[in-house]
Amino acid sequence: MLVLVVLLPLFAGIAQVALVLHVRNTLTSAASEGARHAAAYDRSLADGERRTREEIERAVASRFAQRIRVDERPVEGRPGVRVTVEATVPALGLGGPGIELRVQGHAVEEAP
Repeated sequence: MLVLVVLLPLFAGIAQVALVLHVRNTLTSAASEGARHAAAYDRSLADGERRTREEIERAVASRFAQRIRVDERPVEGRPGVRVTVEATVPALGLGGPGIELRVQGHAVEEAP
């Protein structure tokens, strides 16, 4: 029983870190995919936002796709697109206070 008192919080902490890392990596991937999509020659910023939202909803949950911002931003001196996603990951996915995440994806715009 005494071992359980030590192992249970340790296991819960490891699970929380794994959840946060999974969501962060998923959001980063979705933001990068949305930026590449918006930077395509025949696409708009709204197309990039829509693609980012779809990727997030497919991989984790729609609650993580509430704050998405897409804007034009130079990438290494060339015209580009930046997608920013902000989300809160609740403790162990159950609710309560959470961890704020802010990730970005960038892509250089295609030239005609």
